[in-house]
Amino acid sequence: MTTLIPSLSSCLSRMTSGEKRFAQRLEAKLEDDYLCWYDVPVGPAQLHPDFIVLHPRRGLIVLEVKDWKADTLRAITRAQATLLTDEGEKQAPNPLEQARQYAHAVVDMLERDAQLTFSSGRMRGRLLFPWTYGVVLAAISRRQFEAAGLGEVLEGHRVICQDEMTEAVDAEDFQRRLWEMFHLGGYGHLSLPQIDRVRWHLFPDLRLPSAQIGLFDEADAATPDLMRVLDLQQEQLARSLGGGHRVIHGVAGSGKTLILGYRAEHLARACAKPILVLCYNKALARRLEHWMQKRGVAEKVHIGTFHAWCHRQLTAYHVGLPTGDAGDRAYFDALVQRVIEGVDRQLIPRAQYDAVLIDEGHDFRPEWLKLVTQMVDPRTDSLLVLYDDAQSIYATGKCRDFSFRGVGIRAQGRTTILRVNYRNTREILDYALHAAQRILAPAEAAEDGVPRLAPLSAGRHGDAPQVVRLPSLREETAWLAKQLKAAHRAGIAWHEMAVLYRHYEPVGQTVNSVFRQVGIPLTWKDAVRFGARQDTVKLLPFHSSKGLEFPVVAIPGMGREAADDDEEMRLLYVALTRATEKLLLTGT
Repeated sequence: MTTLIPSLSSCLSRMTSGEKRFAQRLEAKLEDDYLCWYDVPVGPAQLHPDFIVLHPRRGLIVLEVKDWKADTLRAITRAQATLLTDEGEKQAPNPLEQARQYAHAVVDMLERDAQLTFSSGRMRGRLLFPWTYGVVLAAISRRQFEAAGLGEVLEGHRVICQDEMTEAVDAEDFQRRLWEMFHLGGYGHLSLPQIDRVRWHLFPDLRLPSAQIGLFDEADAATPDLMRVLDLQQEQLARSLGGGHRVIHGVAGSGKTLILGYRAEHLARACAKPILVLCYNKALARRLEHWMQKRGVAEKVHIGTFHAWCHRQLTAYHVGLPTGDAGDRAYFDALVQRVIEGVDRQLIPRAQYDAVLIDEGHDFRPEWLKLVTQMVDPRTDSLLVLYDDAQSIYATGKCRDFSFRGVGIRAQGRTTILRVNYRNTREILDYALHAAQRILAPAEAAEDGVPRLAPLSAGRHGDAPQVVRLPSLREETAWLAKQLKAAHRAGIAWHEMAVLYRHYEPVGQTVNSVFRQVGIPLTWKDAVRFGARQDTVKLLPFHSSKGLEFPVVAIPGMGREAADDDEEMRLLYVALTRATEKLLLTGT
């Protein structure tokens, strides 16, 4: 069974009758090595071919589907057709010419990618794989097609007729009709990276930089070799995520935050009320704010940590802040409780937002989730929660035994699981899995519960993590400084590096001191901003690194914490999986 992008269920409302039936045949009669796109915008002109079909050994087909009937098709030339409608005769483009133009737009776009074209010879600059185009006449049989002489303006081998796409048609016969549209062949097979590149061009929103930080700077659209591509499950999810309450369980590095970002941007352009995005981590909140500013939707997307949002609610509606030290956990607990009571007493209104999106949902207590769920306007009922039990690193992680339904999240039948880690090389991921193997033992759960997922590698390889033992913390820091300076001389920008620590004293403090002495630009914790303008190494505690990633990550002071403590193990797992390319570890 092939994969339709977006999913068929999400497209039905905008499909014609013929498009629905043809999409059903594609899903039922093509094997899973086919890829099919419906109504995706192509090229600078944003053309919308009905279907694009790709096969690694066959090539690419662009298809137009028409519901025209034989008795309403009054005339047709190679340029246009005349149709009888309830409003009289109307002109429409010849569908084969329409498909041809769409196909050329697709090919022109793909031929700009040197890795998809021949590099020499008479075919230089041409696509490495065959392509063609055709028409589906969903309400005209082959007999009617021939009787009307339509073959004079619609090449017969480029047309699939009504009786050739019925449910009873043999899958082999159906596929043969597709491949008879080709008149060229023998180019060879598309490799998996080449298929990914085609997908990258057809759906640019799926471009995932080698460092996610790069999402918030200007990406070079001409260099897809710098990009990785989300897997098919994520591609469908990004295109097809519908309304209602949704939960995505995803392992570290699976692209959850990327999906949330695109979802927020999409909703911001369609909704009337603001969109609320909440997370636990201040650094991640700033990163998402930077994204929305770059995308031009910052006014519609309100982003913050959960406790900062609670503070704003209490001050905006004059409910009053709790007394006590704002740095104490008791103060934050009281802050939340006041908001809960304010909502219950109708001092703080419900339904303030058209959509609420929660990143790091695993660090939210059940009562927090219950509170935030009430902020969604019932008219839109749009809620998205991203969750990974293995990354639950705060005390709230001890409250993981709950059901989503119990806190008002109605996501039954709308839960997605992402198991593939794209962020880390296999070598870095294997090291992290070994270090945290006890907390990563897979645990199934009912759909309404919280499973624990073991990540699968996407297969990207790199250097093994470097682990160095030195006599003192200061010597560890000096060694790391030399490694980062060498990486910078090799072309890695300072803002693509991070040093992560468990405790500021003495580890973070020592790094801060030594790095400044040797001339490495450094930004610490709350002063961290995202984008190339702040070209400094980021010095962050493990907690603040959540949701972030860097090509080079250094972690000094390894071995200082209890190795058998589950919460410490979760923290270490989060820190280790921030590195996309190079991981440097030191300890005494």
